[in-house]
Amino acid sequence: MDSVPVNGKVHPCVEVVEDCGEWLVRVTEDDQELTRSFEIESFALAYAECQRLRLGLADFKRR
Repeated sequence: MDSVPVNGKVHPCVEVVEDCGEWLVRVTEDDQELTRSFEIESFALAYAECQRLRLGLADFKRR
């Protein structure tokens, strides 16, 4: 998972990735990262969607 800095500032993003049966959602905003883990994919996707809406993003990355 990666965030691309532009002019020294990281743009907000939401990413979802599956790792060894666990679903991870990483939220990046204001130069901070928060990663949450979920056992159920639909819970991870719902959380990612809520964070996407909160941050005003067009979509989230799913890897």
